[in-house]
Amino acid sequence: MIRKILASFGLCALLAPLAAAQITGDQISYYFGDWHNATPRTIRGSLVERDILTRGDAIHPKEKGAVLRYVNSYTYATLAPNASTTPTRLDGQQEIYFVESGRGTVTAGGQTAELFRNIAVLMPANLEFTLKNTGDQPLAMYVVNEPTPPGFRPNANMLVRDENKIPILTTTSLWSEIVKPLFATEDGLGTLESVLTVTFDPLTISKPHVVDHTDIEEVWTQLDGTSIAFVSNALSKQTPGMAFYHVPDNLTPHATINQNPDSQVKFFYFAQYHAHEDRK
Repeated sequence: MIRKILASFGLCALLAPLAAAQITGDQISYYFGDWHNATPRTIRGSLVERDILTRGDAIHPKEKGAVLRYVNSYTYATLAPNASTTPTRLDGQQEIYFVESGRGTVTAGGQTAELFRNIAVLMPANLEFTLKNTGDQPLAMYVVNEPTPPGFRPNANMLVRDENKIPILTTTSLWSEIVKPLFATEDGLGTLESVLTVTFDPLTISKPHVVDHTDIEEVWTQLDGTSIAFVSNALSKQTPGMAFYHVPDNLTPHATINQNPDSQVKFFYFAQYHAHEDRK
């Protein structure tokens, strides 16, 4: 089956030399996380949180998904209909929310914004906020918690972006990635440098590649559709809610394959590429 998929894309010859990498076999599964398999816990009064990836060793992980080095946590959170979180203030940390489904509001610093599918929020440190579900279905979102370095100057207000209205930045990144930018360093990120959505057209693949440095933190989460993650010498099925962490060893190649003949696949993506100068 794998050979047939590779042959259909004409990739056998291209990927053969790349497959000689450090992370192989069962090790590859340690770089995937899926909130469906996590134990729920309740925080901030009524927000139910499930881990996707956790802090750990990105080169020699001891548990599956325990690979984060720079981001504090990456979770999937739900808020029940008519529920609200307790007022919260982030100290030494910030959060990025990307709404998957449901409807609600977020209130911070005297501002209130509507929450619905594909809304992204950058909640800065030191600003009290609440989340509220205003619909009759759970409000579900992906949550990235990043540290803010000492001396960092956070935004004075929350920043809200509607991915539905953001123009496409490029359709040819790494051959075929259709990119919409959500947040970048200049928008007020403290540790991360890029938060995006990436879409792939039917029967396309991103360019298999490695990264030439080890201080990268790059995560791909399947939002829509089912794809194939090419990592080292293996192909892995990636389904909605499943995240892949790029192996930061300068040796292990990865790529995304949309094997579907008639549908797109879409990802939520965030990354730190290098340690960068903090905003003062």
